[in-house]
Amino acid sequence: MTQNSLGLKSPQESLSDLGAIESLRVPGKEEFRELREQPSDPQAEQELINSIEQVYFSADSFDVVKYELEKLPPVLNLQELEAYRDKLKQQQAAVSKKVADLILEKQPAYVKELERVTSLQTGLQLAAVICTNGRRHLNIAKEGFTQASLGLLANQRKRQLLIGLLKSLRTIKTLQRTDVRLSEMLEEEDYPGAIQLCLECQKAASTFKHYSCISELNSKLQDTLEQIEEQLDVALSKICKNFDINHYTKVQQAYRLLGKTQTAMDQLHMHFTQAIHNTVFQVVLGYVELCAGNTDTKFQKLQYKDLCTHVTPDSYIPCLADLCKALWEVMLSYYRTMEWHEKHDNEDTASASEGNNMIGTEETNFDRGYIKKKLEHGLTRIWQDVQLKVKTYLLGTDLSIFKYDDFIFVLDIISRLMQVGEEFCGSKSEVLQESIRKQSVNYFKNYHRTRLDELRMFLENETWELCPVKSNFSILQLHEFKFMEQSRSPSVSPSKQPVSTSSKTVTLFEQYCSGGNPFEIQANHKDEETEDVLASNGYESDEQEKSAYQEYDSDSDVPEELKRDYVDEQTGDVPVKSVSRETLKSRKKSDYSLNKVNAPILTNTTLNVIRLVGKYMQMMNILKPIAFDVIHFMSQLFDYYLYAIYTFFGRNDSLESTGLGLSSSRLRTTLNRIQESLIDLEVSADPTATLTAAEERKEKVPSPHLSHLVVLTSGDTLYGLAERVVATESLVFLAEQFEFLQPHLDAVMPAVKKPFLQQFYSQTVSTASELRKPIYWIVAGKALDYEQMLLLMANVKWDVKEIMSQHNIYVDALLKEFEQFNRRLNEVSKRVRIPLPVSNILWEHCIRLANRTIVEGYANVKKCSNEGRALMQLDFQQFLMKLEKLTDIRPIPDKEFVETYIKAYYLTENDMERWIKEHREYSTKQLTNLVNVCLGSHINKKARQKLLAAIDDIDRPKR
Repeated sequence: MTQNSLGLKSPQESLSDLGAIESLRVPGKEEFRELREQPSDPQAEQELINSIEQVYFSADSFDVVKYELEKLPPVLNLQELEAYRDKLKQQQAAVSKKVADLILEKQPAYVKELERVTSLQTGLQLAAVICTNGRRHLNIAKEGFTQASLGLLANQRKRQLLIGLLKSLRTIKTLQRTDVRLSEMLEEEDYPGAIQLCLECQKAASTFKHYSCISELNSKLQDTLEQIEEQLDVALSKICKNFDINHYTKVQQAYRLLGKTQTAMDQLHMHFTQAIHNTVFQVVLGYVELCAGNTDTKFQKLQYKDLCTHVTPDSYIPCLADLCKALWEVMLSYYRTMEWHEKHDNEDTASASEGNNMIGTEETNFDRGYIKKKLEHGLTRIWQDVQLKVKTYLLGTDLSIFKYDDFIFVLDIISRLMQVGEEFCGSKSEVLQESIRKQSVNYFKNYHRTRLDELRMFLENETWELCPVKSNFSILQLHEFKFMEQSRSPSVSPSKQPVSTSSKTVTLFEQYCSGGNPFEIQANHKDEETEDVLASNGYESDEQEKSAYQEYDSDSDVPEELKRDYVDEQTGDVPVKSVSRETLKSRKKSDYSLNKVNAPILTNTTLNVIRLVGKYMQMMNILKPIAFDVIHFMSQLFDYYLYAIYTFFGRNDSLESTGLGLSSSRLRTTLNRIQESLIDLEVSADPTATLTAAEERKEKVPSPHLSHLVVLTSGDTLYGLAERVVATESLVFLAEQFEFLQPHLDAVMPAVKKPFLQQFYSQTVSTASELRKPIYWIVAGKALDYEQMLLLMANVKWDVKEIMSQHNIYVDALLKEFEQFNRRLNEVSKRVRIPLPVSNILWEHCIRLANRTIVEGYANVKKCSNEGRALMQLDFQQFLMKLEKLTDIRPIPDKEFVETYIKAYYLTENDMERWIKEHREYSTKQLTNLVNVCLGSHINKKARQKLLAAIDDIDRPKR
């Protein structure tokens, strides 16, 4: 059994509790001193202490004496007892010394603690005195003041209750007066404040519901809240016509306080729909009543569709403009409403990202998404309503009763409205497009038919006199083309609408968001500018006219400016090799004398056609869906003008018999196409004709007839050369203007219809200059007396025996004819400027005819010798030498035609056969004469028959 199991403490542990052992005697001071003075061995003392039995350190009830006596053996031994006694004494001494050391060591702490105990005892005694005195005083207070204290407490409690009651009464009084304040706030349109106050009053009323007077007030507040919602709905409807950002912000805040933002959006769209209907009805009703001149209420009971039929033509355009202006205000309000929501959605998103209320944020995001989808869907819905209202208005009146300018103005307003719709919701305005396209096509067909009839009348009464325009004339200077160079502006008249776009596109909503209206009509929207395109007597000033003649009357050099003009004109049909000073002074004098800077050659009819083209392009530019129809009608204007010029001045069946290819296959194809598709060749309608044939005839125009005032048979005027030049060159000028307009026409033409436009330009417009050849060939064929020259050549003796050194007189006669032609040409040039390409073609035709006449004269020779062949060569060389002084045409036309024919006289039989097959440009008569007369002298009959047979083979396909 161990010490711990017996509950015993170790010797070391027991040393700290020595006071608990009653049997242990504490040494006195003397003994302490003796013990401390005794020499000690700490280790030995510690061994002695350790050797003490553990039982001595047991509980306090341990009896040492009894324990030691019980340990004595039965047989006692004195020496052993004395030795054991000494051991116990040593152990006791060691323990006593240890205890003495510990007591001395703790002596200061003991003294100090004893002092604290003494001080504590003194303090406790003082506290006992104070408590005794306090109890005595409390007993005295208890006996003297109990009744007064209870009275004060009761009064204080009553005071507190009365203060609370007073506050409640004041709150009730405030609630009773709330309806007055709410009315004031509603008058001030402070809807959020009114709702906030009403909700707070309801909350306060629920707090004081135990008062009987509050139940009635609570019902009254509920009625007031419903009244506020009704006024809020009225305020929301005002947004549809005149959006005010502050007003709308208050309305939205109010609905948000009510928790009805989605309901507000539904109501807003209903109000916009109602606003569109009410707006258009009131606008049209106002004009109808104004024009009716009375206040009859029967119009107010009509449906909108029926009301539109009562709009008079005089008020139709102003009413349409006001209608679009009012609808613009509605759409602008919707546009600004969307802007407001986009702006505040961004702000709400930014503020929500900083907050922690996830539930509130989710609800807000749901409302925001609903509003966004509702607004986006409403764009198309509102635009559809607008289109239907305007379409109904358009169908209420027949637009064919309007003049062209008024009709264009209507188209411009509708075009602007469609532009608004496209910017509003991205819609292509199918409803309006289809409606206005049908009416526009019908109107334009009738208008175009009338204009074609007018054009025929103008052409039949045209005397083909020059219309004097300034040298810097451009079609862009005409009113009808102003729209091509002016920027688009709502105050600009429809005839001045633009096609150019700015580098930075600004939508109409951005442009007019802060004010203004794209449908504002300028009071004087008609063309009010004056055109400055006509020149006085062909001169832009009297000084220019005087200067022009002075320069040519003097012997000074040819002006450099004229030289430049001459060089620039070398791009005509016939190239020119060189220009002499004399030629410039003689032939080019006509170009300079009329207009120093060569003004365009055109007539009043040409100018009228150009104006018509401008008007057609206005319509096409305003309403692009009908671009193909417009361009098709424009092409008919050009076709009819070209056909008229050809019919008046170029139709001559004898031209094609010349074999010179004066009319190209492309020109002939074009003229045939125009005649088949546009020209009505029947004098009167056939009553038995089918309906289809009658409809086709309506699309055609009778062939025009040249005015009897135009004389084309006088040789003094070169067979109407001046009129021919004016007519032909006006056609060329018209073709140039069409070429100038091609990029614009190509830009608006639908892609599927562009082949038609390309075909029109390649097969019709480009053939205008080709009419010069057949038209001027008629003049060239009559300008010289070719028959007289044949007679003179027939009188020449060609079978001479010696080589002649003098040419024949027919050469001089022919040259005189050319000189006379040159003089007549100069006379004509005093009336109208003859451009260089025209002059070149005239000279080319005359020279070509003269050379062919020479060949024909040589083919009429009955007898001819080799010396005669030399005389032919001499005559032709003399003719060429003199002719080159009169003209600058290089090379001389058909020069090889004559020279080759003369040189063929010297060919052998075999060479002649091959030559005949290679030169089919000569007639059968000319080839036959060449074989019979020229070669008959040195070939036999068989060879001649062979050559004649070859000629017959060549001529057979021609028959």
